[in-house]
Amino acid sequence: MNEKHLAKMGVPPGEPARQALAFISRYCIAGNDKQLIPQAVETVFRNPEAYVDDELRADFARALLAVPTSFTPGNAPWRQWGQDLESQAVAQMARACELPVSVAGALMPDAHVGYGLPIGGVLATEGVVIPYAVGVDIACRMKLTVLDWPASALTGRHEELVRAIEAETRFGVGATFKQRRQHEVLEADWTVSKPTKSNRDRAWAQLGTSGSGNHFVEFGTLTVRPSNGTSDMGSPTAASAASILPPGEYLALLSHSGSRGTGAAVCDYFSKLAMSLHRELPKEYARLAWLDLDSPEGQEYWAAMELMGRYAAANHELIHRHIARNLGAQVLLDIENHHNFAWKERHVVNGVARDVVVHRKGATPAHPGVLGIIPGSMATPGFVVRGKGGEGSLGSASHGAGRVMSRTKAEQTFEWSAVNPVLRERNVRLLSAGLDEVPGVYKDIHQVMAAQTDLVEVLAEFMPRLVKMAPSGERPED
Repeated sequence: MNEKHLAKMGVPPGEPARQALAFISRYCIAGNDKQLIPQAVETVFRNPEAYVDDELRADFARALLAVPTSFTPGNAPWRQWGQDLESQAVAQMARACELPVSVAGALMPDAHVGYGLPIGGVLATEGVVIPYAVGVDIACRMKLTVLDWPASALTGRHEELVRAIEAETRFGVGATFKQRRQHEVLEADWTVSKPTKSNRDRAWAQLGTSGSGNHFVEFGTLTVRPSNGTSDMGSPTAASAASILPPGEYLALLSHSGSRGTGAAVCDYFSKLAMSLHRELPKEYARLAWLDLDSPEGQEYWAAMELMGRYAAANHELIHRHIARNLGAQVLLDIENHHNFAWKERHVVNGVARDVVVHRKGATPAHPGVLGIIPGSMATPGFVVRGKGGEGSLGSASHGAGRVMSRTKAEQTFEWSAVNPVLRERNVRLLSAGLDEVPGVYKDIHQVMAAQTDLVEVLAEFMPRLVKMAPSGERPED
């Protein structure tokens, strides 16, 4: 009898299954009839209370009794930034803070509905990690590279920039490189979890690719602001803005993508495992199921998540390195940050400092002094920001503008005949994308930024000019 047989009998995975197998081993060593093993397991499973003092069966019985069988909502505090947020996203945030493991939460101004935790949701828990609160595209990130070419290259050397993007990354769900990229992340221990072990070759084939959904690679102008004025959001610019680059206009490369198919496989495997361990959760809470960090399953997920963080960073590193090399350009500055991740941090909640696990699903780390990038859309600006660590935000800010409609609704609403004039007016050349990613599907980035002036300060503005995304018809991976 193995774990699959135990699962069919209803024995929960994790500690109950491990103790069941240990019981079976002891049962056989004691000389009992192996033909009666299923009945012996079934007997304990149906009435564990009767066997807590049984020398042979006690550990299995106690493991079964430790599995929660009921759900009692809690009431962790949380704050919201921005007005008129999607009501379902707000409801999702409220539910997440009712988990018995939740400590505090925050909802960013770009929020919209997600699986379990909303996109733009930040959730602090104690001693546990929630796979769906991390997200499907684990460690999705932004990376901005400033090159030593003048901004005028966007017109004067336009075709060279186009060729560099086309040559040095790939878009689409199954996108791979025939001539595989090399990176030290391939030397990491990919056996830390079942999904990373079985997907290592897939990850290698996709190394340096960009995927689909809201993922992009684009060239644009980066305008670094003077250090002694005020931003167009009305807040003071950082006194040390010049520590990034001297004020002026630069050519910059910006990318957004994550851990590709392997990250999705990690999420799928561990979210299903977490849900099987917490069958006591009502249906509307099921995708908020958690893994204890002191359990083998929790430790395995954490190791896989951190590996996906390294892998996503490697993807961006290769994209930017190869594009710069293709152009023969030198790098003046690199900035990057990630979301869809969990961090072990210390925060003050209700006046008490606590060690917590902070999940940022579609939210940017914004601790005091931390640099980050918050993009708009293919035809609206993004911003280089410095975190302020605003009170109640758990050191977070938005990760973008946030959607205002579903992909299906976007396909029904927009036509290229109406979108293309807008792109031309804003001097944006679109190499490829779907209608589900046009500017109209996103919130006004200026309003989103205005709603979080206590969370970040703006240091520079990036305006897209040359944009490539996955073509129409691709399944989204974001």
